Amino acid sequence: MKIDILTLFPEMFKCPFDTSMLKKAQDVGLVEIKIHDLRNWGEGTRRTVDDRTYGGGKGMIIRVDIVDNAS
Repeated sequence: MKIDILTLFPEMFKCPFDTSMLKKAQDVGLVEIKIHDLRNWGEGTRRTVDDRTYGGGKGMIIRVDIVDNAS
């Protein structure tokens, strides 16, 4: 089984996947987990991946074009 994780915080996933039952599954080749930093596909000098919410409101959203380029 192959699992690809797209995230802005790749360091958050390293410890759980390197110390749990998933680590044992990776060691014997049952699962392959790859963690990808979305900022690798970001734009500009700050590697921007988010945009304002559509229609206003608080917060930010991850841009669809960035996720599409990453996949």
